[in-house]
Amino acid sequence: MSQIAAKTYEATTARKVAFLGLGVMGYPMAGHLARAGHRVTVYNRSAAKAAAWAAECPGHATAPTPREAAAGADMVFACVGNDADLRSVVLGPEGAFAGMKPGAIFVDHTTASAEVARELYAEAQKLGLHFVDAPVSGGQAGAQNGMLTVMCGGEAAAFDNVKPVAMAFSRAFTLLGASGAGQLAKMVNQICIAGLVQGLSEAIAFGQQAGLDMHQVLDVIGKGAAQSWQLDNRGKTMADDKFEFGFAVDWMRKDLGLVLDEAKRNGARLPVTALVDQFYADVQKMGGGRWDTSSLIRRLR
Repeated sequence: MSQIAAKTYEATTARKVAFLGLGVMGYPMAGHLARAGHRVTVYNRSAAKAAAWAAECPGHATAPTPREAAAGADMVFACVGNDADLRSVVLGPEGAFAGMKPGAIFVDHTTASAEVARELYAEAQKLGLHFVDAPVSGGQAGAQNGMLTVMCGGEAAAFDNVKPVAMAFSRAFTLLGASGAGQLAKMVNQICIAGLVQGLSEAIAFGQQAGLDMHQVLDVIGKGAAQSWQLDNRGKTMADDKFEFGFAVDWMRKDLGLVLDEAKRNGARLPVTALVDQFYADVQKMGGGRWDTSSLIRRLR
């Protein structure tokens, strides 16, 4: 079954692009670029996944290395797992930077550290390339529907070049500052989510313990000041003990690790975030590393 939902695309100049990393986010994101009329070459560590993508998007190409995928591309997009994965597809003799033409733009959608974003931006500058850190929010459904929110850091000229292309999989694509600003904004996003999910977990657990019909209660409070995306999209499934959705606890712990590391550097005080990170560690110990982040409520049952 296709992982890429139908989307109406605004006309934009067709570009030659590469996409590195075809996970649950990258696979549909690359597909939206292809369906928007861009010429796409993909790379994935598992060649079988790249072949499956190419079968779904005929007329586009696969490459055996990031360097070969990036060769001749105007823009190279990536969405991989962490800092180490990002460096592995960018740097070295088979990395994307080795194959990119002068003036090309690398756009990183990985949720990674601000530190690695600044490092790769500096390396790109030495090579006559451009680098935009552009982590995303919206989860697997947002990627499939082409409705991601993208937070960017980098130079305005590179951002302006990329935006019309990246809107193939975005509903908002915003420059928030210099290199690293996109990653820092994503950390703000994850801090908000951590606190919201813990609050929603406690509220639902409390209501159930009190004998309330939580579907009805959520319908009511969702029309007032307690409304949030988490309540609207995860509240009732949390009440029903269902956690088979997009963003896994293991990934959230990785993201919160980045947040807490950055807080040590900049002096921010994050007592609730640190506590929720430990609560997610408890969920991992329960065997819930691949459960959706809304599974935080399992600790309370």
